Amino acid sequence: MVVLGIYGSPREGGNTAILLDKALEGAQAAGASIQRIRCGQLKISGCNECGACEKTGECIVDDQMQQIYPLLEQAMAIIIAMPVFFYGPPAQAKALIDRCQAMWSRRMLTKPSLEERKRYDSGKGYLISVGATKGKNLFVCMELVAKYFFDALDMSYEGGLMLRGVEAKAAVASDSEALKQAYELGRRAAAG
Repeated sequence: MVVLGIYGSPREGGNTAILLDKALEGAQAAGASIQRIRCGQLKISGCNECGACEKTGECIVDDQMQQIYPLLEQAMAIIIAMPVFFYGPPAQAKALIDRCQAMWSRRMLTKPSLEERKRYDSGKGYLISVGATKGKNLFVCMELVAKYFFDALDMSYEGGLMLRGVEAKAAVASDSEALKQAYELGRRAAAG
C-alpha cells in the first residue's frame, strides 16, 4: 500500500506540512509505504486547455508534471495538505490539480458511462487544510477542489482534517490534539 503525501503550500515547515508529516508518520506506522510531492519545488505550468489529453488521456506538456503522473497512479491513498489562500488552494497546488485534467480525460476514455464513473477503483483521497480565519465557509472551496481532484484520479474523497483560526507559522506544532488527529488520519488512509 502506497500513501502519497502532497505538500500544497509554498511554505516549508508550515502548519499543513507539519500535519501532513504527522499523517504520513501514522500511515507508515500502519505499514504503508510513503511517497511525497512538494508542489513548491516543482516547475510545472498550469493546464493550457489544448484538448490533446481528450484523445489519449495523456498530457502533452513536457515539464515536471510528467514525473508526477506515475506517483499519482500508483498511490492507493493520497493526502493533500493545503492552506487556505483567499478561500481557495495556493497556486502551486492548483497547478498540479489542474494538470490532472489529463487523468480526468483518461478516466472518461476508460469509463465512458456515468454508471462506471460512480465506482472509484484507484483508492481514497484525504484533505488536510488550515485557515487563519474562523468563517463557516472557510473550507467549502477547499473540499470541492479536493473532491473533484480525487474524482479525476478515480478516487473517492474521504474527508480529512480542517483547522480554523491557525495563522502563525508552525503554530499547530504545539496542538497535541491536531497532531493526534493527523496521525490517526494517516493510519486510516493506510488501512484502505
